[in-house]
Amino acid sequence: MKEIKQIYYNDSGTSFYWRKQNEVVIDKVQLIFRETGFYFNKQELQQFRHCIEESFAQNSLCEDCELKNNCHKFLLKTPCIQIDLAVSLQELTAVKDLVEGTLFKINLDDYLFGVGMN
Repeated sequence: MKEIKQIYYNDSGTSFYWRKQNEVVIDKVQLIFRETGFYFNKQELQQFRHCIEESFAQNSLCEDCELKNNCHKFLLKTPCIQIDLAVSLQELTAVKDLVEGTLFKINLDDYLFGVGMN
């Protein structure tokens, strides 16, 4: 696909930049998780990471539950105040990896092709 520049992916989703007229548009990231797509700027992506951390903290009481990996009772808020997701602990872990991997790659590229260039 020439229309995108992939940033990160895992088994549950992917993140990428869109290309417009052969130029990579880096001000927003398309994040696809399950069947849902989000179009976030870097600040919103960081807010989403915070929402994921809050969901883990709020659901720590389920630590001993045998169904915690298949239960869809975990509520994951998003930076879009109108949208919350119901996810299992496995999905919460997967979206955490997706968001953190995306932010890591963005920050690494910012450093390598910005401040870190000599």
